[in-house]
Amino acid sequence: MQRRNVIGNPVGDSSGREVALPPYTDLLWPTLQALIGLGGSASIEELEKAVIAREGLSEAARSVLHGDGPVTEIEYRVGWARTYLKGMGLLANTRRGVWSVTDRGRAVQESEIKPLQVAYTAEKRRKRLVRNASSRAQVVTLAAAPEDPELWREPVLAAVAELPDEGFERLAVAVLRAAGFTTISVPPHGGHLDTGSDNDVDVEGTGVLRVSLLGFSVFFRFLRGPERAGADVVREFRAAMAGRGEKGLLVTTGTFGDDARAEAHRLGAPPIELVDGDGLCDLLKEHGLGVHTTVRTVEDVALVPAFFAELGGR
Repeated sequence: MQRRNVIGNPVGDSSGREVALPPYTDLLWPTLQALIGLGGSASIEELEKAVIAREGLSEAARSVLHGDGPVTEIEYRVGWARTYLKGMGLLANTRRGVWSVTDRGRAVQESEIKPLQVAYTAEKRRKRLVRNASSRAQVVTLAAAPEDPELWREPVLAAVAELPDEGFERLAVAVLRAAGFTTISVPPHGGHLDTGSDNDVDVEGTGVLRVSLLGFSVFFRFLRGPERAGADVVREFRAAMAGRGEKGLLVTTGTFGDDARAEAHRLGAPPIELVDGDGLCDLLKEHGLGVHTTVRTVEDVALVPAFFAELGGR
């Protein structure tokens, strides 16, 4: 069995031999410098090749898979390095799949990398502790008014919108696992497809959905926005889906227009299942993911005049 270790160096190759790979923390400076060497911007694939060349990794090291693949371990670690450099303010990815160096990233010195990484990690830990403490301290009642039982979805979608990129990815994976997916693969932070808008972040990947004795390969994408997705969003998803799954699942925190729903089930085209924001909330509620449901019994009490009339002898 191959061992995965993002922090330490040794990992096992397919034959069980240990192969030395730098941890992602040691790839922060090489990744930054590789991107500067590429002119300050590059695709994920270009950047990964440049980092590998800069580090002079052997073929054995380059071929080690992360888990069961298809992503390699070095691609996974470079992905984490990109994510941390972005959090440290040194990289940005304002266009889908394209990363660039910020002004701060061009000016930073190698000696500053470790303190910046430590500070960023500490801030992430602090925010996580605050969130965990808050979640333990209270449960927010979402639907107290029986005359409008659907109001609970609004704060749930607001909570989803406030998640960081990694949190949104973890939410997507949790929903898929709860829904019956047995195998889920999300590219390392290439699962995050930033399109330049704060409310427009995709998480995509592949998985296997088991239904009774059958299993289906599924290509999925979770889209945080836009507010209303049209047919163009579905067509772009179908093009990306080619060769990556028997079925497609497209989830948005917004809504789908009638043209999008028509395109999803267009005759002769691979069908795509659509789940809008309301449907996503229903899934979270069904599987108890961030939503707690308490069933209340309501009594209808009515007077029976005949009983009292009989007691009075009338």
